[in-house]
Amino acid sequence: MSTQNDNHMRFREFEANHAERNFRIVEDRPEVGSYLYVYEGGECISDFLQNDIESCMQMALEDYKVPIESWVEIKG
Repeated sequence: MSTQNDNHMRFREFEANHAERNFRIVEDRPEVGSYLYVYEGGECISDFLQNDIESCMQMALEDYKVPIESWVEIKG
């Protein structure tokens, strides 16, 4: 359920490229968490819901070897 406050919240997004894959982290409301999306050949091949952005970055590091320092925040 969306509230009026959602319209004023700024959710952060991050991108990284590693080993011929693209990765995106999309922050949602705190009670939801953050999503990690994995793209290969322009198609989303996996998505994961984690508690926060840092957990998504850690998962990408452990599962896909994406270096933490490779993440870049997307300015919207």
